[in-house]
Amino acid sequence: MRLGLALGYWGAAPTPGFVELAQEAERLGYHSVWTAEAWGSDAFTPLTWIAAHTSRIRLGTAVAQMAARTPTATAMHAMTLDHLSGGRFMLGLGLSGPQVVEGWYGRPFPRSPLSSVRAYVDVVRQVLRRERPVALDGAYHPLPYTGADGTGLGKPLKPILHPLRADLPILLGAEGPRNIAQTARIADGWLPLYFSPEHADAHADALAAAGPGFTVAPLVQARVCDDVAAGLAPIQAMLGFYIGGMGARGRNFHADLMARMGYEAEARRIQELFLAGRQAEAVAAVPAAFADEISLVGPRERIAERLEAWRTGPVTDLLVTARDPGTLRALAELVL
Repeated sequence: MRLGLALGYWGAAPTPGFVELAQEAERLGYHSVWTAEAWGSDAFTPLTWIAAHTSRIRLGTAVAQMAARTPTATAMHAMTLDHLSGGRFMLGLGLSGPQVVEGWYGRPFPRSPLSSVRAYVDVVRQVLRRERPVALDGAYHPLPYTGADGTGLGKPLKPILHPLRADLPILLGAEGPRNIAQTARIADGWLPLYFSPEHADAHADALAAAGPGFTVAPLVQARVCDDVAAGLAPIQAMLGFYIGGMGARGRNFHADLMARMGYEAEARRIQELFLAGRQAEAVAAVPAAFADEISLVGPRERIAERLEAWRTGPVTDLLVTARDPGTLRALAELVL
């Protein structure tokens, strides 16, 4: 099992010391470092900065949002960063939800999310292979554009830049069973947002179509500390925000995922409280047991014991969210 450092996206200001943290992860033998985006910092620029200050560690987006860019624009980012980093880049993509897609990016949320993701990945792969001019017919991401409001003058094009790697890895963030199953068929890896080793068997059918070398890389909050309850508190706060507020009442993929993991009543209660403006109560309603299942928190000995469950399932990489070098070092010693 490999280790990655998941830096996420910035808050109100750039995350202090993010480059130094990536350099420490590289020194400790971590395989990869990952950035993200929501509606603030983008995923590619910080990763490019990290690439310029490291030499070996792999670089990934977990995740870059599909609605933010056309698939050809995303492929341009991927090709460029792969060249600049000497072939270290991995492209992690996610669809996000209706509130973000329509509220921030000003795009319609696809009526068929699976078809939209499949078309997006198809275009990116065509660009990376550079075998012929890129073309796609269909409801999502058609090339060339043939809409009634267009000129009709578009023509298929090949990228000017020759990609460094035609097989640059593409990973997808997916939460629903059908989405995970499609990810196993069309991508090189899966980036679970919440993953519990206690429920790993629930994904067996969805992952059955995965080929050799398929990556399963969950994001895992980690903290070495003496007080487990105190260590879980910020994770519960994060879960309260995502499960309560990252989606509408009837369409919140994070709440639906928590429900499928055995916490349906709790998920609906968190959502109800958050949407009623009672955010503190929503956070307090997040079960510590759920936060603990999907994280690695507590004394070193407790984390070492809990790591055994992560090793026995399909996980190939742990993408660790931690801000202190001590936790990164302890996990490197325990895993690597």
